[in-house]
Formats: sequence, C-alpha cells, structure tokens
Amino acid sequence: MTADPLSADLHAAPRPYREVTDSNGRVYRVGETDRDILGHSRKLMVYLPWIAMMAISVFEYAYGSAEDTLSHAHGWTQSNTFWILSVWVFFQAGIAFPAGWLREKGVLTARRAMYAGSGLCLVGFLALSHLDDVWLAILGFGVVGGIGAGLVYATCINMVGKWFPERRGARTGFVNGGFAYGSLPFIFIFNYAFDTENYHRVLDLIGVYVMIVVFASAFFFKDPPKNWWPADIDPLSFSGDSKNARSLAKNPPAVRQFTPKEAIRTGMLPLMWISIVMTAGVSIFGISFQVDFAKEVGFGPLVAASSMGVMAVINGIGRGVVGWLSDHWGRKTTLVFVIVVLGLAQFGVIWAGDVRSEWLFLFFAFLSGFGGGAFYPMFAALTPDYFGENYNATNYGLVYSGKLVSGLFGGGLGSMVVGAWGYNGAYALAGGVSMVAAALALLLRQPGRTAGGEPVPAAKPHPAT
Repeated sequence: MTADPLSADLHAAPRPYREVTDSNGRVYRVGETDRDILGHSRKLMVYLPWIAMMAISVFEYAYGSAEDTLSHAHGWTQSNTFWILSVWVFFQAGIAFPAGWLREKGVLTARRAMYAGSGLCLVGFLALSHLDDVWLAILGFGVVGGIGAGLVYATCINMVGKWFPERRGARTGFVNGGFAYGSLPFIFIFNYAFDTENYHRVLDLIGVYVMIVVFASAFFFKDPPKNWWPADIDPLSFSGDSKNARSLAKNPPAVRQFTPKEAIRTGMLPLMWISIVMTAGVSIFGISFQVDFAKEVGFGPLVAASSMGVMAVINGIGRGVVGWLSDHWGRKTTLVFVIVVLGLAQFGVIWAGDVRSEWLFLFFAFLSGFGGGAFYPMFAALTPDYFGENYNATNYGLVYSGKLVSGLFGGGLGSMVVGAWGYNGAYALAGGVSMVAAALALLLRQPGRTAGGEPVPAAKPHPAT
C-alpha cells in the first residue's frame, strides 16, 4: 500500500522554529532554545572558550618574561627574540580571516579548528624549546604556533558572539579576558623558576598543557544555526528580559546580514581595521617592553615581574568589565574611552620612570593593561553589531587581521624605535598613536542606521519622467 503524502505530512513533527522578518528585511530564526540545539545551556559556550583562551594566553602575555632566558639559552640577540614574537602575532592574527571563511563555507567546523589549533600550539612550544637556529624557531613558534593560537582565538571569540546575539558585550569581554590573565602563573614562572638549566622541561610541559586544555574544551564546541535568535527575546520589539532589552536599545542588532564585500563597502569595516592596527600596536609595544623598561629604570625584578603581572590581570579583567559596561553605555562610547585611557597610560609610564617611582609605575601599568586589552572585545562585539552574525567569522577575521600589521611595528619595529629614540621617545610615540586611534573611532557608526539609532528609510523610487 502506498502511503498518503498528505497524511504523512500531517503526522510529521512540526518545525521547532519559525523565521520572522523585521522592517529592514533581516530574518530571525526563533522558537528554538539553546537546550533544543545543544542539549544543555549555552553558558557552556562561554566557559569552554574562556578556558581555552586562558590556556593560549601564555604565548603572548608571558613571552616577554621569558626573553632573557631564551636569549642566553639559544644564543639569540634581543632583536631575534622580539622578531619571533612579531612573526607569531602576524600569523596568529592573519589566520583569523581564512579560518573564518573556511568555517562559513562548511569546510572547517569549530571543533576541527580547535583540534588542529591544539596540536599546532604544542609544536610551537617544542620548537621554542629545542631549536637553536633562530629561523627554525621563527618557523616553529612564530608561524606554526601562531597559526595554532590564532585558530583557537578566532574560534572562541566567534563562538560566544554567535550564541549571545542579544547581550554579547559582557560575554565576549569575559571570554576575551581569559587571553590575558590566564598567563599570570607563567609570568612568575618565567621570572623566578625559568633558567638555562630547566628551560627544555618547562617549555615542553607548557606545550602539553596547552594542547590538552584546548583539545578537551573543543569536544563540546558547536555553532548555532544561521539567523538563530534566543527564544525568550522578541527580535522585533526586544520585549522579554529587561536587562537584554536595555542592552539591545543601546546596541541594536545589525539591520541585516552583511557579507564581507558588503561590510567593506560600508566603509566601517576598513575604519575598524585601521583603528585596531594602531591600538593593537600600542598594546603589543607595552607587552613587549614593559619588563625591560622597568629593569633599565632600576626597578627590581619583583617590580618588573609584578608590573607585567598587573598588566596581564587588569588587561583580562578590564576586558570583562568594559564588555559589561558596553551593554549599558554603548559599544562605540566604551571603545573611545578605552583607547584614550591606553594613550594616557603611555605618557604616565614615562613620568613614573623619570621620577623613579615604583608605585606610579605599577599604577600606570594597571592603566596600560586595562586599555591595552579592553579594546579587543569591543571590536569583537562591534563587528556582529554592525554586520550581523551569519558572516561574523569572516568579517571579524578581516577586522582582527589588523593585528598582524600591529605585531610588526609593536614588537619588531618597536625595538628599533627604542634603539633610536630610547624608551621615553618610544612610549611618547605610542601615546600619540593611541590618541589618533581614538579620534578615528569617533567616526564609527552602524551601517543602515541614523545617528539616533533609527533604521535609514529605504530610498523612494524616482517618479517616471
């Protein structure tokens, strides 16, 4: 007997979601809860990326504390060690766009990206541990390790942005913060328990630690469906949870889903790219040179290590705080505030060094750490706010790729400026660059909306002649 198609259709399970369209033509997929898709709360998509980000933070934020020992152990110059980090930054940031493109094409899942990243991170530390030739170390740690850390970083940031479209500031800031303060134990290990006798063992163990943590976190990674929106928030009126409604009023969702080409044509994505080039360059400069500057001024190793520890902790905590703050103030206002603080901190470090005040130095290290990390989650949240979630992995990959340029002048070229102008001249230049970046950030606006936040009316057709 042939089954009746109509009868089969009537008895089929109803679709667990529906799609609604707002006045701008943007589609929202509503009706499915996070538990319907994941089998558990989406909060796990905050905590697991956070743990993985803490693991890979040792690459960037603790490296400056290991440079002296690495130079003596391998026979490298100070310039060699700075360029190794610069190449790492270049590839860590540069992989974000191609990885995002592959993810959105369905070639690379979030889980596979994390698995690959965990193995490449291990290779990076093994290279730093066992390769004396500086070019091989650049290839192993800078290129391979940079790609591995970049895969993990980009996947974690995009994961939380996609799962929390209605209140992404605080969550993105929290996850992003792990990338800084997760390095704190390693900063003190490298300053107090890392020498030419044990460096092989220490670096090998750190590489294994990073691989295990990232690999284990990746097991539960899963992206939401395209256009997914939380079931308890009405995307047309933003009614529902009052906290989420307030955040959406300050940071309305993108008027539609912009492809990378469309996002570039708005002019806002290129402006964000230039802003992150300048701001990240100042941040990387501070990470690379703060310990060395403290030692040159005459501060003891405890102050030098503590200043970097303060920077890492406040860098991370600051990301979470400004993420929460941006849900109340608005992303753009918070971003400008953060960049100005970063610029003022550079001049403050000069002052603290001139007057030989350890307390002032630690205070401005506090401010520099706050400003030098807090802008990252702002750009990470602004990108889907402006261009939507469907192409966020690619769009944010383009924005974040600005950091690959920053790595060159923040680390390698920064060392040349220090050699030519001294620390005071280099820090003064960094402060000036920050102020220019803040001025550029003032020009940002959400595509398709007026200055008051209302959607731009569709153009009316011209009457026939």
